[in-house]
Amino acid sequence: VQLQASGGGLVQPGGSLRLSCATSGFTLADYAISWFRQAPGKEREGVSCSTVNEDTYYADAVRGRFTIFRDEAENTVYLQMNSLKPEDTAVYYCAADWNSDGTDWHLGSYYDYWGQGTQVTVSS
Repeated sequence: VQLQASGGGLVQPGGSLRLSCATSGFTLADYAISWFRQAPGKEREGVSCSTVNEDTYYADAVRGRFTIFRDEAENTVYLQMNSLKPEDTAVYYCAADWNSDGTDWHLGSYYDYWGQGTQVTVSS
């Protein structure tokens, strides 16, 4: 089982990035996939979730700016991030939770597998 996060980088405020979480070793349709982030000196927080029922959830801080979607043919889940703000700066991680309908999606302890992080820096 592997989750590979990529797509981070340096972007100016107001800019956009698209993160990718490439998965392998399991059937993507059987797992909820979420994005988490952790900024220096802060706790990890849930950003967004795509459930096995194709529902989506967002943290209040990103709702309306971020969009999560999955491409099961490519075994990849994406996080489109628009209107980025300096407070979005963090290391972003993707994680997989088997057969989850999204209940308590923001609690990292429920997840079975984690990818390595990708750094997102929003700065002028």
